[in-house]
Amino acid sequence: MNSKMDINEVFRGGGRSIEFLDHINQASIVMLEAAGIVPTQLARSIARGIADVMAVEQSGTTRRSADYLDYEPRLIAAAGPDASRLHTGRSRQDIASTIARMNLRDGLTQEIEALNVAREKLLTLAARHTETIIPAYTHGVQAQPTTFAHYLLALTSMLARQTERLNEVYRRVNRNPLGAAALSTSSFPLDRARLAELLGFDGLVDNAYDANHLAPVDSALEVAGALSIAAVQIGQFAQDIHAQYGEAVPWFMLAAGELTGVSSIMPQKRNPAALEQLRAQASLMIGDMQSVTLLAHNTRIGMFDYRLYDPVPCTRPLLVFKLFQQIIDGIVVNKERALAEVHADYSTTTEIADALLQRADVPFRVGHHFASQLTDFGRGKGLKLHEIPYAEAVRIYAADTQQTLPLEEAAFREIISADYMVFGRRGVGGPQIAEVNRMLAAERQLLAADLAATSRENKRLTDAKRALDTAFGKLATK
Repeated sequence: MNSKMDINEVFRGGGRSIEFLDHINQASIVMLEAAGIVPTQLARSIARGIADVMAVEQSGTTRRSADYLDYEPRLIAAAGPDASRLHTGRSRQDIASTIARMNLRDGLTQEIEALNVAREKLLTLAARHTETIIPAYTHGVQAQPTTFAHYLLALTSMLARQTERLNEVYRRVNRNPLGAAALSTSSFPLDRARLAELLGFDGLVDNAYDANHLAPVDSALEVAGALSIAAVQIGQFAQDIHAQYGEAVPWFMLAAGELTGVSSIMPQKRNPAALEQLRAQASLMIGDMQSVTLLAHNTRIGMFDYRLYDPVPCTRPLLVFKLFQQIIDGIVVNKERALAEVHADYSTTTEIADALLQRADVPFRVGHHFASQLTDFGRGKGLKLHEIPYAEAVRIYAADTQQTLPLEEAAFREIISADYMVFGRRGVGGPQIAEVNRMLAAERQLLAADLAATSRENKRLTDAKRALDTAFGKLATK
């Protein structure tokens, strides 16, 4: 095996680097001809040469490098020595920065679309579970009951913020560095704004030094940082489901089938294979994103290390997001088992302290202490909360406060029920049906706006590419 590294491997990059180099060359010759920097007849010859090189590349017979020093000899072979005029006022530096931004832009577009699909799936699932009571946990311990819709809406809000972050990053990434040359532009009057328009950028990375040597760092770090947050959050979600697999009868799991696997030796076991893959891939995704930081860390401005053609590959994020979508589709909630889990613990005792304050003006800390003592008594006797005799509740309250419990038995039984606690909430953002329905509508409206914005941006990029093809075609065919 030849251990010597092929330098072209460094410049091939990932993503659509070679394709984007073609777009850059098309835009460059269109701009150079329009600006009068390259005579029209020569520009036409160069354009035909670019078209010939592209045709060979697209035949798929050879994998080419996106390094311009590898590309230019092929162009000269197709169009003659004067074809080097294509590189007028350019550098490999600004070409590489532009390819990197086009790859980042392409990845962000796909990642945002994948997150929007996941949001849509979560909202559809939440709408079916507005009355499904489940236990919620803090510190890994059952805390209070809520509804499954309330839980799913929290996930949807998380993804909405993630989409917002990526959209914000997109706006900063979608700026054109082409025409900056190495770091101080050139003596040729390149029309950078026209290059930006032809390549679908929203504007320029204005300062030429920044365009190639500083902006590539923070742009890649910003994309990687946003994706790291998504990976952490999706990993937390995977753990929520996975924790239930330690129970003999889980209330929250995946449907049997493609997402689960049978043990090779224990026929009764159903292993959550897809869930474990989601968690593992999310962890690997965090590692990939940290690599972006490590490459840029402790280097001088202008070093090669951090200026890759595909600085934040979208392959793993898309794998994670699409696996996340499949798992949402495979979620199964056992409503009866979830409610039994709530009844098996003492998570509704919070409401005792609240009700004593609301109905009898008992100080909250007094009610809290009573509820805590009631919990200790019941657990000590092996009783569930609703199994504790009312007389014992009265006795414990009197022993602690030297007063009579100011709740009749019917009221006491009512306030410790899961239905009362969940659906009697009054705060904004709670699990009560009216609030859940309001949040569902708000999240649907936000998703619709995000989908529309993505559609508009995709159309804008498509229109820009069509305009580039038209302008280039006029040169190449005359």
